[in-house]
Amino acid sequence: MRPLAELLAGRTVLTLDRAALLVATLEHPGLDPEPWVQLLDSHAAELGGRIQAADGEAFIQAANDYLFTELGFRGNAGNYYDPSNSCLNEVLVRRTGIPITLAVIYLEIGRRLGFPLAGAGLPGHFLVRYDGGPEPVFLDPFHGGRQLDAEGCFALAASVTGIEVPRDPALLAPVSTIHIAARMLNNLRGVYIARAAYRKALPILDTLIEAFPAATDEYRHRGTLLMRLQRMAEARRDFERYLDLATSGEDERATVEKQLAEVNRWLARLN
Repeated sequence: MRPLAELLAGRTVLTLDRAALLVATLEHPGLDPEPWVQLLDSHAAELGGRIQAADGEAFIQAANDYLFTELGFRGNAGNYYDPSNSCLNEVLVRRTGIPITLAVIYLEIGRRLGFPLAGAGLPGHFLVRYDGGPEPVFLDPFHGGRQLDAEGCFALAASVTGIEVPRDPALLAPVSTIHIAARMLNNLRGVYIARAAYRKALPILDTLIEAFPAATDEYRHRGTLLMRLQRMAEARRDFERYLDLATSGEDERATVEKQLAEVNRWLARLN
């Protein structure tokens, strides 16, 4: 099992920074994590020397001033779907990225300094959650670390996705390193597919299926990619596997059945 699949399956335990750098190896094969871990160490040490009190408000104010004002980290709204935005090493150098990679930097600096931070994976947007007070405070690194309450988080998610988001506290619950790594992988997969870089998207689906063999939708997604790459025999296996496992609605099954029929017709012409 490859390192990313080992991580997602829970067979390897990594800190979040190392997990994110492992995701970055998809764009940067052979990436050495140590210089980037050390850079985060140095940022944390610099910030730690500036915090005059141990309370959360002091940390948040100092972190926002240091990361977003002094160092200039910012959301890459102008080129949001650049694959570099999903690579922690690139974001640390370019100081621009998407919500989840900017959040990883915030979370990892906070972890080094002992502050109770976690990721919060809203639909369409990723936030940092601070749990040091009577109520959680949510921070948006994509927008300069601005603070949000729960209602503000739901409104943000609705504005990003264009749909009404249920006021479900579970959407704001702390998420694990595995969850964050999987979300980063899925973000990168979406970027590759949007760019028709199917050969780059395929290893991500291979990894997800290796780690989560019961994740039926991934077989459907991989089968579709394999069709586009004209690897029809492999696509047929994935579609058949999906139909064996899926409990999804009739619309999804009907779509896959049509895809499978198309694959079978294509293969029949080879005989």
